[in-house]
Amino acid sequence: MCRILIVFIFSVLLTGCITAPETLTKKNSELTQGMVQLKVEVGKTSKTEILETFGAPNITTRDSSGDEVWTYQRQAQTNQSSSQSGYWTIILAGKTSKASGFETSSRMMTLIIKFDNNEVVTDFKSRESNF
Repeated sequence: MCRILIVFIFSVLLTGCITAPETLTKKNSELTQGMVQLKVEVGKTSKTEILETFGAPNITTRDSSGDEVWTYQRQAQTNQSSSQSGYWTIILAGKTSKASGFETSSRMMTLIIKFDNNEVVTDFKSRESNF
């Protein structure tokens, strides 16, 4: 009995040390068409505001005129399964049926932002694809 109590207390103490796995960061999930329309404004939004909203870009380059260009690309995949079953019977005859399905869909979001020398947005393009 004492041994069980010690194991129980030890396991409770250990579970207090376990941290839950971290999901997608908030900044990763902020990259949607709606957030782009709300947060990115030509001539007003600064590079710092973009970093605070969307996090670090995937790619940074310079265009032919020397302006900095940031590219964000995020992909999300959702899986959904469903099942349906039914049963009916008539005296001496019976039927059972069962149906199930699995559906997968993907979403790709691309955002390209151009900054001027003052680190303010001069142009941006975004595209969302679902497949």
